[in-house]
This record gives sequence, C-alpha cells and structure tokens, in this order.
Amino acid sequence: MPTRGSKSPGGRSSAGVPWQRCQFHRQQNAQADVPRQELKTEVAADIRAIFNARDRAEADRLLATPVQKYAKSAPKLATWLETNIPEGLTVLAFPEAHRRLRRTTNGVERLNREIRRRSRVVGIFPNQSACLRLITAILIEISEEWFTGRAYLTFSPTEH
Repeated sequence: MPTRGSKSPGGRSSAGVPWQRCQFHRQQNAQADVPRQELKTEVAADIRAIFNARDRAEADRLLATPVQKYAKSAPKLATWLETNIPEGLTVLAFPEAHRRLRRTTNGVERLNREIRRRSRVVGIFPNQSACLRLITAILIEISEEWFTGRAYLTFSPTEH
C-alpha cells in the first residue's frame, strides 16, 4: 500500500493516504502491451484473477505467474504487469465489504458528474469563493446522504 508520501494524479504528495489505481483502467491499459490479438482474453483473465485475490499475498503470488509466463513471449507486457498491477491492489488492505466500491473510479466519476450537473445551473460564478461555497454545500449534502441513507460503507469497531 503506497503511503510514503503517496503519488497522486496531480503529482502532489498525500502522506499516509492509501493510493488505489482503478482496476478497470489497469485492465484496459494492459491490453496496449499484448503483442497478439489471441492473447488478449488470456491476459485479461490473468489480471482479473489477480484483482479477485482474497488478500495481498495471494495477489502477489498470482501476479508472479503471468510475469514469468510472458517474460519471453511478451517482455514489455511482463514488465508492465510487474510495475503497474500492484497499483491496483491497495484495495486488498481494506475490509472485504469495502473493496467492491473502491476497486474502480466509478464513485469519484459519479461524484464529479453530480457536482458538474448541479453547478451548471448557476452558469457563471461571480468569483472563486462563490463556486467553492456551492461545491462545498453539494459535497456536504452528498456526504449526509451517504451517512443517513442507504448503507454505502459501514464500519465496525474492528475495521480500519
């Protein structure tokens, strides 16, 4: 789990914050390094098996197999797998009930769409503060819905 001043998409440091790359996009990006069309399904299945591992140790064991398998026939793919797949495994450190929601960027993308939808009504903001106030209010409302509405994530005293 990258937490030592973790990388972030904007290049800023986020010390102590686990950094999870989207498994769906990792899966898509891997296809660029698959040298032959007939290998694409096999590579996708190998990656899916890694992402479906029960824990990080199992995922690391499963990752070693395709890295070794493609080392000679697709060395660029093997290197890519070894470097990039671990970025999608941070979620394995979370409680199992939370993993499905954290595997992809769907939640963040949905949140961004909602902010965009609700801020378009205003059209032009008079200043940056006005924009920040509206977006903050939207985020507070969404946060309250998550806590009071349908159970999005639930925490028990033994979970992190």
